[in-house]
Amino acid sequence: MLKWRNGVVVAYGASGIAFSSWVSRLPAIRDALELTPATIGLLLLCMTAGSFLSVSASGLIVIRLGSKRTIHLGSTIVGVGLALTGLATTVFDSSVLAGIALAIVGLGTASWNTASNVEGASVERALGRHIMPRLHGSFSLGTVLGAGVGAWAAAVHLPVFYHLLAAGIVVAVSVNIGAKYFLADKTPVVPLSVETGPIQTLTPDLVAVDRDLLDHAAGGSAGGTAAGAADVRSANSAPLDSRRLVAQAWRDKRTLLLGVLVLGLALAEGAAGDWVALALADGYGESNANGAMGYGLFVTSMTIGRFAGTYLLDKFGRVPVLRVSAAMALIGLALFVFAPFTWLAYVALIFWGLGSSLGFPVGMSAAADDPSKAAARVSVVSTIGYGAFLCGPPVLGLLAEHVGILHSLLAVLVMLVLTYFLAPVARKQEVTGR
Repeated sequence: MLKWRNGVVVAYGASGIAFSSWVSRLPAIRDALELTPATIGLLLLCMTAGSFLSVSASGLIVIRLGSKRTIHLGSTIVGVGLALTGLATTVFDSSVLAGIALAIVGLGTASWNTASNVEGASVERALGRHIMPRLHGSFSLGTVLGAGVGAWAAAVHLPVFYHLLAAGIVVAVSVNIGAKYFLADKTPVVPLSVETGPIQTLTPDLVAVDRDLLDHAAGGSAGGTAAGAADVRSANSAPLDSRRLVAQAWRDKRTLLLGVLVLGLALAEGAAGDWVALALADGYGESNANGAMGYGLFVTSMTIGRFAGTYLLDKFGRVPVLRVSAAMALIGLALFVFAPFTWLAYVALIFWGLGSSLGFPVGMSAAADDPSKAAARVSVVSTIGYGAFLCGPPVLGLLAEHVGILHSLLAVLVMLVLTYFLAPVARKQEVTGR
């Protein structure tokens, strides 16, 4: 169990390193390729378009390949994409090649992240307590580490190629080692009646059951385990069943509303990732290195929020925690835009980061309340959430052409207000059977 959990932690952390490695060098990429805010938005759109295509198919991919193989494949693709991004920037000086490279990063990232959320939800159920915020906190720790290395690389003027090549190798190798211990694909999905703590849990004897044992049980054993094994076999072997599960998830009202809720806080998180470093550099006259450090402050605050979130969720529940989170993100973002002093903008990043920290982990946990439909529902919520990353860069980039990068961020406030009022849809959904 410990190796399983640690392997999932590595997958989340490496995803954070991959993301912040190229984001922290965005000012350097901008300077090398001589990009305007609008063309930066288009460059980011290439990555998010790749992500959107990947996450749209991620439910089917995870159901057909399993979360373990999906994470193997996705992390390798991301490693290659990072190296190509550095190559496009430093060697070929080509914005077109950089766009293609970031699209490759997006293709690998989205399915990888969906599979990680499915794997993480399985660990959470097996342990019988909330750990999803801490898993996403591991992602944030990865972004802190990646941002710190990125700030150092910017300060010493390390070529983007060498930086992103090293990051790509670290990401691909670490994830492929950690994935050896994943068990979600070997865990039977059965109706649950036992409650341990605030979330449903699998009994320990079921956690390590191999798929071959499930097949054997389905053929000759009696009782609920055999029935559950037959259901698992059916869900994973019939393509029509896989498509039906995803189609049903797209028709589920709660799943769609969870997607919109995640969209708001994902937009707040994604806007920071795409624009904070540039906003500090262009809006407040900070250096590229200080811009990278500002992004590091944001992700550090997100990390603190995610690790504290486990305690807060257990004590207060999802709905009040999400409402306070949305309010903090709204206050922090507004203060960042209108801060009269540069130091106050850095303080605002703390509120913005804390407020944005729990949107994705809580949304993924809520989508996975029913383990038999977790992969399909997580993929739907992820797809809607990725709409923030798809629409955000070009919209904010075009707005920045007219009102500046700082004031373009005000568009995010509308979605944060909507998130505040949608918080009740994340309330725990009890599962009593199929």
